[in-house]
Amino acid sequence: MASELNNSRKAWSVLIVSTLAFTVCFMVWMMFGVIGIPIKKMLGLNATQFGLLTATPVLTGSLIRVPLGIWTDKYGGRIVMAVLMAITVPAIWMMSYATQYWHFITIGLFVGLAGGSFSVGTPYVARWFPKNRQGTAMGVYGAGNSGAAVNKFVAPVLLVAFGWAMVPQVYAAIMLGTLVLFWMFSHSDPKHLVPSNVSFRDQLKALKDPKVLKYCQYYSIVFGGYVALSLWMVQYYVGEYGLDIRTAALLAACFSLPGGVLRAVGGVLSDKYGAHSVTWWVMWVSWICLFLLSYPQMDFTLLTVNGPSTFHLGLNIYAFTGLMAVLGVAFAFGKASVFKYISDDYSHNIGAISGIVGLAGGLGGFVLPILFGALMDLTGIRSSAFMLMYGVVWVSLIWMYWTEVRRTEVMGRHAAV
Repeated sequence: MASELNNSRKAWSVLIVSTLAFTVCFMVWMMFGVIGIPIKKMLGLNATQFGLLTATPVLTGSLIRVPLGIWTDKYGGRIVMAVLMAITVPAIWMMSYATQYWHFITIGLFVGLAGGSFSVGTPYVARWFPKNRQGTAMGVYGAGNSGAAVNKFVAPVLLVAFGWAMVPQVYAAIMLGTLVLFWMFSHSDPKHLVPSNVSFRDQLKALKDPKVLKYCQYYSIVFGGYVALSLWMVQYYVGEYGLDIRTAALLAACFSLPGGVLRAVGGVLSDKYGAHSVTWWVMWVSWICLFLLSYPQMDFTLLTVNGPSTFHLGLNIYAFTGLMAVLGVAFAFGKASVFKYISDDYSHNIGAISGIVGLAGGLGGFVLPILFGALMDLTGIRSSAFMLMYGVVWVSLIWMYWTEVRRTEVMGRHAAV
C-alpha cells in the first residue's frame, strides 16, 4: 500500500513538473510569433520571408522528435528532457544579438530544439500511469501547448517596455530556472525503459503500419495547424483589422489558450468515449469553422430594379475571434485523441511512434506558415491560409471515413448476416 502511494506521488510529481517544462519549451518555440513582427519591419521582409522566419524553429523541433522519442524509450525521459532544455539555453540568449536575417534563421534552428520536448514528455509521463488513465495523463501534459498563449501574454509586454531583444534574454532565464525545477522534482524508473537488447531498427518496425501514416495526417492538422496559426495570428490581426500588437496578441490568445489548456479535457473524453469518436467530431467541427473563416472580406454589387446595390460580406473581429476560439477547442481535443490512438495501439512503443507522429505534426507547423505567406504574396488574400487548411481537413475526413467509419459499417453488416 505504501509503495503504491509513493508511486502515485511520483507519477503526479513527474506529470506536473513535466507539464511545466513543456509549457516553457513551447513558449520559447513560439517566440517568433510575436517578436517576428518588429523583426519583419526592421529587416523589410515580405510575407513569405516572415513565414520562413517564424517556421524555422518548428523545423528542428520536428525533425528531432523521432530520435528523442526513441532515446526516451532507451534512456528515460528525465535525463533526455534535462539535456534538451540545457542545450537550448545558450541559443535562446544569443537570439537577442542577431541583426541579420540569416542570423535569425541559423539561431532559430537551435532554439527550435525546444519543440522536441513533446516527444520526450509524452512517453515519459504515460508510463507512470495505468493504461485506462494514459489518455488523461498525456492530455494534461499536452496542455503545455498553452505555452503558445503564455508567449502572447508575456512577449508583447516585454517588447513594448524594453524592445524585442529583451524577450529572448528573459526566456533564456526562465528556461534555466525551469530546468532546475524539473531536475529537482522529476523521477526515473528503470522498469519504464525499453530492454537494452532492442535495437533502433526494432523500434521503428511498427512504422510500416499504415495506421501510423493516418495518425500522422490527423496530427498534421490538429497540431501542425495549431502551431502554424499560433505563429500567424498576431500578424493576421494586425494586418486584417489594424490592431496594435498587444491587442492582437491578446485576441490571438483566444485561439492559443483553449487550444493548449483544453487538451487535458480531450484526454479525458478520449479515455471515456474512445479516440475515434472524439477525432471524428473534431474533424467535422474544424471543417465547419475553416469553411467560414475562408471567406475573405468582399464587396459585391447587385443590379436591382431600383439600381445597383452594394453589399459587404466578411467576418467582423468578434465573429472571427469566436470561430478561432471554437477551432482552438477542437484542435485541443484532436491532439489528445490522436495520442489516445497511439497509446491504445502501440503501448510498448509509445516513444518511437509518438516521435514519428509528432514529427508529422511539427512538419505541418513548419510548412503551413511558409505556404500561408506564399499564398498571401500570390493572391493578396489573407484568408487563403484558412482555405488551405480547409482542404487538409477534407483529406482527414475522407481518410477517416474509408478506413474507420466505412469499415465499421461493413463489419456490422457482415456480423448481422
